[in-house]
Parts: sequence; C-alpha cells; structure tokens
Amino acid sequence: MSVKGLLSEELVMERLKDVFDPEIHMSIVELGLVYGVDVSDDGIIDVHYTLTSPGCPLGAVIDGQIQDVLIDLPGVKEVHGKLTFTPMWDPKTMASDDVKMQLGIW
Repeated sequence: MSVKGLLSEELVMERLKDVFDPEIHMSIVELGLVYGVDVSDDGIIDVHYTLTSPGCPLGAVIDGQIQDVLIDLPGVKEVHGKLTFTPMWDPKTMASDDVKMQLGIW
C-alpha cells in the first residue's frame, strides 16, 4: 500500500522542527542540520542530517528524537537517520536568519 498520499517531505520537515539540538536548544531544521528527507511508497523515511560538529556527544539523542517525532505519522513503518558530515555544517550558510540572529552570526 502506498503512503505517498499520507506522507510528504513537507510534513516530515514540519515534524522535524520539533527536534532540538540539546546543547543549543534550537530546532535542527532551523539550524540547517537536516540535509533532506526521502519518503518511500512503503512507509520508510530516511532523514539525511548532520551534527554541529563531528565530535558532538549528543548525536544519539538527536537520532532518537528524529525517530520519536516521525514514527507515529500515519503510514510510517520505519525511520532511518542517515548521519553524514558531507558537507560539513556551516551555520553562516545553512542556518535560518532567525538562528543566525540568535547565535550572533553574520
């Protein structure tokens, strides 16, 4: 059964706004840490994301939050966090203007 009618990349990204980096208390979407999402016809969501630094000790916490906010969406069977460091996160180019303002990055 196809779940494309129930799930969209926009819905997944909206839900991911509820995942916060535990150290700086900002949404991973607004920080620009989510590089993309793939929603398959059979209810599998892949979230391509990064961390603020390769040594971030809370990566597992963020991955768990991703799982928690997405697994209950209608039609979702599995959620896969796909951690990458390519490209490296750059808040100057990847974060929202609101985040840049809060972090004092310009």
